[in-house]
Amino acid sequence: MNGKKGSVEIDIPPPNKAKQPEDGNKSGFQGFPCKAWIWSAWEFCKDDVDRVIFSFKVGLAVLLVSLLILLRGAYEIFGTNIIWSIITVAIMFEYTVGETFNRGFNRALGSLLAAILAIAVGELAQLTGRIAEPIIIGLSIFLIAGAITSFVKLWPSLVPYEHGFRVIIFTYCFIIVSGYRMGNPIRTSMDRLYSIAIGGFVAAFVNVLVFPMWAGEQLHEELVNSFNSLADSLEECVKKYLEDEELNQAEFSEKVMDEFPDEPAYRKCRTTLNSSAKLESLADASKWEPPHGRFRNFFYPWSEYVKVGAVLRYCAYEVMALHGVLHSEIQAPYNLRIAFQSEIQDAANQAAELVRSLGKDIWNMKRSLKTSLLNRVHSSTERLQRVIDMHSYLLTPHYDLPDNSSNPLPKLSHVLPTTPYDVLDQEDDVCSTNHEKSSNHLTQNLTESYYEMMRKQSRRLNSWPSSEVDPFEKGGGFRIGILPQMRAVKSTAALSLTTFTSLLIEFVIRLDHLVEAVDELSKMAKFKHEDL
Repeated sequence: MNGKKGSVEIDIPPPNKAKQPEDGNKSGFQGFPCKAWIWSAWEFCKDDVDRVIFSFKVGLAVLLVSLLILLRGAYEIFGTNIIWSIITVAIMFEYTVGETFNRGFNRALGSLLAAILAIAVGELAQLTGRIAEPIIIGLSIFLIAGAITSFVKLWPSLVPYEHGFRVIIFTYCFIIVSGYRMGNPIRTSMDRLYSIAIGGFVAAFVNVLVFPMWAGEQLHEELVNSFNSLADSLEECVKKYLEDEELNQAEFSEKVMDEFPDEPAYRKCRTTLNSSAKLESLADASKWEPPHGRFRNFFYPWSEYVKVGAVLRYCAYEVMALHGVLHSEIQAPYNLRIAFQSEIQDAANQAAELVRSLGKDIWNMKRSLKTSLLNRVHSSTERLQRVIDMHSYLLTPHYDLPDNSSNPLPKLSHVLPTTPYDVLDQEDDVCSTNHEKSSNHLTQNLTESYYEMMRKQSRRLNSWPSSEVDPFEKGGGFRIGILPQMRAVKSTAALSLTTFTSLLIEFVIRLDHLVEAVDELSKMAKFKHEDL
C-alpha cells in the first residue's frame, strides 16, 4: 500500500510540474509580443519626436473638419457634401509644410479641372435627350477620366503632378454620375468645391501654425549631416587601415550585405550615397514653402542643395572604394603600411577637416574663404605623392621586405627633400642603392635553404589569399622558377598600398569640385561673408 502510494506520488507530480511551466510559458508568450511591440513603438517615437507630433496634428485636423458634421448647425448648412472635407484632409495632410502645399495645389487644380469638364459634359449630355445622355456620359468617363488622363500623367515632365491627375479621375466620375442622377451638375460641382476648399484650409492652417515641420530645414540638416558622415567615414577607414596589424577579413556574406558593425561611420557614408532621392524630394517640397526661419529669401536656391549633394556623393564614392581596399583579400604587409603612416594620416586628416569645415559653413549659413585649408590639403597630398615616388622601390618585386614583419620599416618623413635638386640627387642614390640591394637579395635567395623558403612563403600567405597547392609540392623541391612567382605575389600584395594611396589622392582632387559647389550655393543663397 505504501509502495503504491509512493509510486503514485512519484508519477503524478511531474505532469503537474510540467504543465505549470507550459501554462506560464504560454501566458508569457502571449504577453511578449505586446511588450515587444510597445518597446519598439517607444524606440520609434524616441528616435524622432516629430513623428508623434505629426500624428497628433493629423488627428486635430480631422477632428476640426468632423465637427462640421457632428454639430447640427454646421451640418444643416453644408449637408452631406461636407464629407469631402474629411477626404481632403486625409489626402492632403503630409509630413512637411511644403509637401502639404504641393498636395493641396494638386488637389485644388485637379478638382477645379474635373468640375469644369463635368459641368461642360453634363450640360451637353442633357441637350441630347434621355436616351443619348447616359451613352455620352459613359463615353466621357472612358475617354476623359480613364484613357486620356491616365496617359497624360505618364508624361515625364508631368510626373510631379501625378496626384492632380488622380484627383481629376475620381472627382470627374463622382460629379458627372451624381449630377446625372440629381439633374443639376453645376450645384453638385459647387458643393464639392466648397467642401474641398474647407478641408484644404484646415489642413494648411493646422500644418503651418501647430509645430510646423519645414522641408527646407530638414534638407539643410540632411546635407550637413552628410558632410560630417563623409569626414567620419574617411578618418575611420584610414585609422583601421593603418592601426590594425592583422586586418581581420570579414566573411563573404558580410561583405555582400555590407555588415560591418564595428564601422558605424561606414554605414552613414553608405546612407549618404543613397540619399539622392531624399534630397530631391525635400528640395521639391521646399520650393512650395513660404519664407520662414533662417530662409527668409523668396525663391531660395533649394536646387543648389541637390547639386552640392551630387558632388558630395561623387566624393563619397572614393571613400567607399577605400573601404573596399580595407576589406579586400589582398593586403599589403603591416610593416609596409606603417612606413607611410604619417603621410597618409596627415592627408586624410586635412581632407576630413576641410569637409567638416564646409559642412559647418553651410549649417551656419556663412561664406568663408577656404584658401588656407585647401593649401594645407594640397601640400599634404603632394608630400604623400613625393614619398610614394621616392620610395617606389618598396612596392616592386626587386625589393625584399625584412623577414620580421612585426618590425616596421624606418619612417620616411626625415628623408623628404626640400628642393627639386635634392629630389634628383636622392632618386639617383636610391636607384644605385636599390640595384645593389636587389642583386644581393637575389644571390642570397638562390642560396637559401628549403626550410627558409618555406618559412617565407607561409608568411606571405598571411597577406595573400591562401592557395590549396604549394608551389614546392608541384615540382617536388626547390626550383629557380619559383622565385619570380613568389616575387609577383609579394609585389601584388604591396600594390594594395598603392591602390589605397591613389584613391586617397583622387578623393582630395575631387574636393576641389566640392569647394566650388559650396561656394556657388553660398553666393546664390546670400550667406553672410566671413573672412578667415
